[in-house]
Amino acid sequence: MHALVIGATGATGIDLLDLLLKDDSFHQVDIFVRRDLDIQHKKLKVHVIDFDKPEQWKHLVKGDVLFSCLGTTLKAAGSKEAQWKVDYDYQFQFAKLARENNVNNYVLVSSGFSSPKSRFFYTRMKGQLEEAVKSLGFPKLTIFNPPVLIRKNSDRTAEVAGLKAIQLFNKIGIFHSQNPLPTEILAKAMINSARTKENGIFTLQGKAIWECAE
Repeated sequence: MHALVIGATGATGIDLLDLLLKDDSFHQVDIFVRRDLDIQHKKLKVHVIDFDKPEQWKHLVKGDVLFSCLGTTLKAAGSKEAQWKVDYDYQFQFAKLARENNVNNYVLVSSGFSSPKSRFFYTRMKGQLEEAVKSLGFPKLTIFNPPVLIRKNSDRTAEVAGLKAIQLFNKIGIFHSQNPLPTEILAKAMINSARTKENGIFTLQGKAIWECAE
């Protein structure tokens, strides 16, 4: 298979890229990034792009499966508008171009508790993105709604605090459905989901993600 990846420099993306390059099922892996990476591999093609200028790179968005784990934090983005641009606009635009170029398989990392009607900006944005990509007509669309992610060497204060809280709740017997998920497990599940032959729209949460990674 020929894989396309956006978000390859994030925690999940790094694990995903590592697994894809080691997997004989994938003969080529194209990643689309904003800055060049110091990485070389015989299967890897690195495309440094300006996401705001799709006319310059849209012809490159061709392959068998698109993996999307692009995202930023409100703190890093600086405003809700800037975060929306990365987490919604860029992802939807890329998915739309992929579908126009006959990419038939799309694997999207969303978030836990996503809903287009959520009271909270982040989960509402993610829910609205899910609904938008469903309208693009991918023969196969897999959406992952992971719980709190265990990122290696995370420096996200809120994320670290949330992880500790969830782990505490797990110990006392509640919130088991939101058991923290290592990014490498999520990456394995993403790849396994892409390999299955059945078409349709699939949404994986909690335990189902762990099972998909096995």
